[in-house]
Amino acid sequence: MNTRSMIFTLYGDYIRHYGNKIWIGSLIRLLNEFGHNDQAVRAAISRMNKQGWVQAEKQGNKSYYSLTEPGVDRMEEAANRIFKLKPQDWDGKWRIFMYSIPEEIRSIRDELRKELVWSGFGTLSTSTWISPNNLEKQVQSLIKKYDIKEYVDFFIAEYQGPNENQRLVEKSWDLKEINERYQDFIAHYSQQYMIDKNKIKKGDMSDAECFVERTKLVHEYRKFLFVDPGLPEELLPEKWLGSHAASLFAEYYKELAEPASRFFESVFEDGNELKNKDLSYDIMTHPLLLD
Repeated sequence: MNTRSMIFTLYGDYIRHYGNKIWIGSLIRLLNEFGHNDQAVRAAISRMNKQGWVQAEKQGNKSYYSLTEPGVDRMEEAANRIFKLKPQDWDGKWRIFMYSIPEEIRSIRDELRKELVWSGFGTLSTSTWISPNNLEKQVQSLIKKYDIKEYVDFFIAEYQGPNENQRLVEKSWDLKEINERYQDFIAHYSQQYMIDKNKIKKGDMSDAECFVERTKLVHEYRKFLFVDPGLPEELLPEKWLGSHAASLFAEYYKELAEPASRFFESVFEDGNELKNKDLSYDIMTHPLLLD
């Protein structure tokens, strides 16, 4: 697992609940559990600093890193986009986003495509993207962010045929591939869940091991935010595995949550202020846990 990605995961799942700041020594100690060496952690956090995601602060001879405002926004944005895995009630309408962006600002076009996929849009045809979800706010935000008002058009419409709505889904998303990825997740983690559940019950799994497995679990499950458009139930295939995967994630996460947090705090309290912990933070909840 990429060191930089793991650091983002740790900030999102732990550090942001503890004052948003951590001593580099503690960060290294946590990432050592995943096999990342000191040099790799320092290089990754330095790169994140240069990219504006974190900011460094010296206290005596210790270096601390906290999320910058853009870094905090990224975490909040990720949490808000989790709605994709919790489909909304469908109003029967399609959101259609079209663009014609000049070649000289191709880099913006490339970034926009990534953002559209991340938001849950699918490609109906070249430069035409659709979604059944209410994404008006996200679209307006993207137009403003990339300053592309003169190059885009946005519609809300009903599909009048000649085929069924499912035909649009088949043309715009590869749900078979996404379902296969859910199947792989379920096959791996259902077995791992039973093994770890029994080990925890017998006292054969350390807090550190629970911390590693919980972090890996969240890291892997969060990847579905990049591929699953979060379609309404009416548009999903009959044997859709997204709900099964969500239930498995919830059960496994709750099994690991308490010992994992104990380990994090045991590392964090050396060199950091535990008093900065958000008192409203409940370790048994997570944005990815669906009601």
